[in-house]
Amino acid sequence: MQFRPASPRPDSAAHIWPPIERFIELEERIGRAAAARGAVASGCYEFLRFGIKEGWACLFGGAMCALLIVTHLWYPRDFGLARYDFIFLAALAIQVVLISFKLETIEEAKTIFLFHLVGTAMEVFKTKMGSWIYPEPNFFRIGGVPLFTGFMYAAIGSYGARAWRLFDFRFTHHPPLAATILLSVAIYVNFFTHHYVTDLRYILFAATALLFGRTMIYFKVWRIYRRMPLLLGFFLVTLFIWFAENIGTFAGAWLYPSQLKGWSLVPMAKLGSWYLLMIISYVMVSVVNSPEEMRGEVGL
Repeated sequence: MQFRPASPRPDSAAHIWPPIERFIELEERIGRAAAARGAVASGCYEFLRFGIKEGWACLFGGAMCALLIVTHLWYPRDFGLARYDFIFLAALAIQVVLISFKLETIEEAKTIFLFHLVGTAMEVFKTKMGSWIYPEPNFFRIGGVPLFTGFMYAAIGSYGARAWRLFDFRFTHHPPLAATILLSVAIYVNFFTHHYVTDLRYILFAATALLFGRTMIYFKVWRIYRRMPLLLGFFLVTLFIWFAENIGTFAGAWLYPSQLKGWSLVPMAKLGSWYLLMIISYVMVSVVNSPEEMRGEVGL
């Protein structure tokens, strides 16, 4: 059996982002045509729809990655405005454009600002400890941290908030928010304290598995809900963050000690750090969205 919502939700993606509302009727016609051609055509259409939704969810993050690449390849080094400052001002401009054209909601902008604060605070500490460096000079910075870096963390929060609405997330066996908030605070604190005392990341991994081990996430790509273990979802997003980080270091936006003599892949060990950071990001978004219990039947 397959679960189909009785009617579109009033807070569906189309209502939240007016620019895509005009495509509802066209999308419905394409969907009906695909369904009429059988299971293979329907499956291909759903896969295409999934990719489009993911691309829309990554709108801000994709814009930031493009900005890093373009400025790395073509930004004039002798220009009066430092590259890092240009990226910071461009990121602000992207935010203004997204909000002005209703491609981003005010709620998402608030989430992005919160992630910016959390990320920048950790960046200031981590660069002071020598975990990584920003090799280029600039004006808009706090200590050794250019202010554009907060937007890189904010891109993760933006993705989480947009994906939540686009895929209409539902859950079973979701842990209490109080427990997840406590876990995220412990993870964040450990990012600082492990430089002075024992690193507790393995205990935190175990706590994450204990809290979310039974949790299933349900997401609607087209007409029915699909499902996967939430921990697997965390890992897949973490993997894509690692790919994006490789783009950032290749573009010279920041460098790890192992990359100072020449670029190389970001160490795979960083996946663990990003996985824990992903937990923090998820919890922050979930506090805003309040996870809803899945009711009814779903597809495979």
